[in-house]
Amino acid sequence: MPVVAAFVVPHPPLAVPGVGHGREKDIAQTVAAYDEVARRIAELAPDTLVISSPHTTSYLDYLHIAPGSAARGDFRDFGDRADGSDVSYDERLVSELSRVAASAGISAGTRGEKDPALDWGVLVPLHFIQARYQAFNVVRMGLAGFSPLEHYRLGRLVQQVAARLGRRVVYVASGDLSHKLSAEGPYGFAPDGPVFDEEVCEALSAGDFLRLLTMDPGLCERAAECGLRSFQIMAGALDGTPVRAELLSYEAPFGVGYGVAAFTPEGPEGSDPSRRYEEAYLAWHADLLERTRAAEDPYVRLARASLEHRVRSGRRLPLPADLPVELSERRAGAFVSIKKDGRLRGCIGTIAPTRASLAEEIVANAVSAGLHDPRFSPVREEELAELVYDVDVLGDPEAVENRTELDPTRYGVIVSTPDGRRGLLLPALDGVDTVEEQLRIAARKGGISLAEKGVQLERFEVVRHL
Repeated sequence: MPVVAAFVVPHPPLAVPGVGHGREKDIAQTVAAYDEVARRIAELAPDTLVISSPHTTSYLDYLHIAPGSAARGDFRDFGDRADGSDVSYDERLVSELSRVAASAGISAGTRGEKDPALDWGVLVPLHFIQARYQAFNVVRMGLAGFSPLEHYRLGRLVQQVAARLGRRVVYVASGDLSHKLSAEGPYGFAPDGPVFDEEVCEALSAGDFLRLLTMDPGLCERAAECGLRSFQIMAGALDGTPVRAELLSYEAPFGVGYGVAAFTPEGPEGSDPSRRYEEAYLAWHADLLERTRAAEDPYVRLARASLEHRVRSGRRLPLPADLPVELSERRAGAFVSIKKDGRLRGCIGTIAPTRASLAEEIVANAVSAGLHDPRFSPVREEELAELVYDVDVLGDPEAVENRTELDPTRYGVIVSTPDGRRGLLLPALDGVDTVEEQLRIAARKGGISLAEKGVQLERFEVVRHL
């Protein structure tokens, strides 16, 4: 079989003694589990280690595979230049993987490398593995803003290419769990942090890869996780393969979840059709979209109809005759947010009314969010069925004298300057838990430093339509 084992591992640099200076003892379970992973890999003696890392070059619309013949890296950013790794890349596997990805319509390959040095998401696993075994080449991959299924499909191509080239591959999925597990930790606490870690650990223990593919994106965002997409690629590398699943350790002493899991094939790839998850994922996804669309209220249906009509016909949607009075006669500012696979695909709005009715405001802003948000390419017709919409109707802004008057779960915020720069952030956004974070993002959107003189703050409430 081409993939002889797969492992989920975290990447805390503190696990390396030259960085931890004794604090690695606080994650003794993780270190012991890592030693076990390294021992098993040495026994398997793979030809190639395929490693996916959240800290390797990543793009929203491209799955990057590191090019070249070799690379090195060290922990100098963590105060330790003495520890590091050198690796040789499996150039043949990288080339073939890039080729078959292009043939399969997956946007992946070796273009656009930002930094050839090995990142700490790769260096931490290599620190343990190379202490026991060095006779392997490496394939190093980043993550992307794609759906879980696209990440899974890339992993399946790893399996297929390894089989075609006769490689014995071990897949290492590098990634931490939630970063929001303790108020004393560097990222603070969010109630969804422990929920996320519990769900992932249960899925890893059971080898339930479909659960990894279908986790709520909002939960993942609020938990501030980093490793899930890495785990999804790994799941694809074991497509159709019966496995023995083991959760070797889990701990979170620094407010970040560290899980180590092992997956040992118990039969040839493809021999267990129940573990081919693409069809099950597609059925789950289609049902989710159907239920979401069925629950849309008139505000959201109008936003959807507006963008779909414009993309398909090139013309503005005429206002429907049967609009509710609150849409046809009220005036208000409104933001339209569009998501795809749980990730933002566009968001444009108006703080105050600029058109004759709220309905016209929504129609115009839906088109702008889909076609004119400068952060994204215009929505294509083939994407329309995948999109999910929110409409936020804004209340009147009110001046804020003190930051204690803000609450990111209740109020949106406007940061402005006397020279006319202005940045806005809506309330109740996944992953925005503190006033400081809300203000920082709003100020950045307006090109404003919060330390500037004359910075003014306003808050507003919204009615969110889903």
